[in-house]
Amino acid sequence: MEKIQGLIAAAFTPFHEDGSLNLNMIPVIVDKLVNDGLKGVFVCGSNGEGPNMTTEERMLVTEAFVKAANGRLMIIVHVGHSSIAESRKLAAHAAAVGADAFSSVAAFYFKPTSVETLANCMAQIASAAPDLPFYYYHIPTLTGVGMDMVEFLKYAGTLIPNLAGIKYTSSTIHEYQSCLEFEHGKFDVLFGFDELLLPALSIGAQGAIGSTYCFAAPQYLKTIEVFKQRDTEAARKQHAFMVEVIRIFARYPSVPAQKAIMKMLGWDMGPCRLPLVTLSKEQYDKLNMELAEISFFEKVQGA
Repeated sequence: MEKIQGLIAAAFTPFHEDGSLNLNMIPVIVDKLVNDGLKGVFVCGSNGEGPNMTTEERMLVTEAFVKAANGRLMIIVHVGHSSIAESRKLAAHAAAVGADAFSSVAAFYFKPTSVETLANCMAQIASAAPDLPFYYYHIPTLTGVGMDMVEFLKYAGTLIPNLAGIKYTSSTIHEYQSCLEFEHGKFDVLFGFDELLLPALSIGAQGAIGSTYCFAAPQYLKTIEVFKQRDTEAARKQHAFMVEVIRIFARYPSVPAQKAIMKMLGWDMGPCRLPLVTLSKEQYDKLNMELAEISFFEKVQGA
């Protein structure tokens, strides 16, 4: 399977003020992501509030992204669910409507307790769309499933014919490197911690998926560019700016804060769904001020 190179935006799902889907906003966002130089979109993931939507809503969002992208961006659909049967429905649907790949987190209520069980769960999900590349979505901070990913690749690699690799959203850089090097780089391991992109590049990362790529992709693409030019000092300084941005909004709930940033930049993604809580006006204004103090808006909008 061909490995992904470049940045993929973990897209936010737009909602109307009443909480219903705002599908009309999706083509607007897709055009922005294309113009920003992104490789693809990760749909209905953590930042897309996939777990907060019904299966039917997730299908509608997937269809809207596929249609809006029209081949300009690759579409990776997150199908993770506490029910394997629902995950399989979402996987089959993703294949049917023309998605390019799909991904799933581990079950997050009744959790798998061994690598073998985790791999067996993923095999059932992956087999629902056998012709699409499948990525296991490793995000232990949210799922509570933090098994050794090298061991997962050893077991799942023989069990799942369409296993492309892992969406690796964890700060354990050493394990990420081991996954990259497993079986001479057999699998595509996409890095998912935006604030650690530069360290990940230094050990061989080629592709990454992240939420801040929705509003600051040119900043990260500049980091990648100067890193490839072997200007490590310029890469460090470039990346340090986005680390500071993340440190600022991380003082707030992450998804609501980033949706607020999108709105500040002119892309209103609407509210969040409970149990996520949209920032209050006071929080919104404070975050806006904190970002303005580091010239965030000038740097991002002038990129």
